[in-house]
Parts: sequence; C-alpha cells; structure tokens
Amino acid sequence: MNHATPHNADLSFDRRGFLLATAGLVASAMLGGLPRSAQAASLTLPSLPFADNALDPVISANTLGFHYGKHHMGYLTNLNKLIAGTEFADMPLEKIILATAGKANKAALFNNAAQTWNHSFYWNSLKPKGGGEPPLALKQLMESSFGSVDACKKELASTAVGQFGSGWGWLVLDGGKLKVVKTGNAETPLTSSMKPLLTIDVWEHAYYLDYQNRRADYVNAVLDKLINWEFALQNVG
Repeated sequence: MNHATPHNADLSFDRRGFLLATAGLVASAMLGGLPRSAQAASLTLPSLPFADNALDPVISANTLGFHYGKHHMGYLTNLNKLIAGTEFADMPLEKIILATAGKANKAALFNNAAQTWNHSFYWNSLKPKGGGEPPLALKQLMESSFGSVDACKKELASTAVGQFGSGWGWLVLDGGKLKVVKTGNAETPLTSSMKPLLTIDVWEHAYYLDYQNRRADYVNAVLDKLINWEFALQNVG
C-alpha cells in the first residue's frame, strides 16, 4: 500500500480528547457498546496524540512514520474492505473483535480489527517525557500486586522481551489485581475477562529501524522514558 508518511501538521491532536476517546473504547469493550461515531463502517485513522518526532530519540520519526502511516493504516484499510457489505459493517470495532476471535474462517477480520485496536491503544500508552514515577493510586496498586513499582516494570519488560515472535506485552487489571500478560500476533486481552491498562508493541516493525535485534533495549527505553502511567490509571477506572 502506498500511504504517505504522516507530517507534523497531520498529527496535531487534542491529547485529552484522544485519551478519553480511547479510554472509552476500553470501557465500552468491557460493557459491550460503543457510540455510533466509533462504528467500524466509518472508521478512520485517529491522529497521533503527539508530533511525529516527539518520541525521539527512543522512537524515531522514521519508525513512527512507517509504523503509524503504513502498518496501522494498512490494518484499518484492510478492515474496512473486509467488513464492507457484511453483517460486520455496522458493528463497533470491539464487537467485531469479539465476534471473530477464535474462528478460523474469520481470521483475517479478527487480525485486522484487533491490530487496528491494539495500535490505537499502543499510541496512547506512550507520551513524550513519560516513564518516571506512576501516579500515587497506580503506584499503590502496583505495590500491592507486585511488591514494588520496579518489580512491576521488570515483569512487564521481561514479558514483552520474552514474547516469542511478534506480539504485545500488556499491563492488565484482573479481578482487582494488576497482572502482566503477553499476546502473540494480533491477540488482545479484549477477548478475555482482563482489562487492558497499557501495552508495548513488540512486533519488529515497532523497533527494528532504530534498534535492529535489540528488543530489550527498545522495551526498557519505552518503560523508562515514554510509558504513559497516567493512561494506565485512567483505564483502571
């Protein structure tokens, strides 16, 4: 697909609005509903919540341009083609994911829908000058679930790095307790009872232009300098 790499002018966005919108997607996925404006039949690629060079030097504008402008856009374009004229055309994105999960004859639909959602969630999991000390409420939850903030970060890092092949590392809420899980390829915690709080993309296209095979360096840099703990707390609810 020949999608243009996004320019700064195309990436301006009201961050609060974007965060609230994506947090709403998570909540509605748990509750089974979405506003009509978010229905898959009219899905458009949401703007990034930061400029294309805002994550330098951890994630370069070059990587972001390909990742967002080609990979994320590609999943969305494929999804809209696949749902056109089908019973999925008027379904919310999360319902498409839930309706197609685990069905071999719907694998293409699931993969493109889940990857569209996963990537939008991933962008919100990052922010310029992120990392550092989590908000107090999240810190307390991390300490009660893992023993310490550092222990939580170490488990998230080792889980993301240890994902064999393409996939995702997730911080989730499960029964009032934080957990770290990994999913392969397009899989997502939305298909389980767990509530996703943030994610780290460990598909090679997320880091290979900047880090080559050094996945651990990428993951640790994201956790130290870009991870959006405020977004995670927002998703705790």
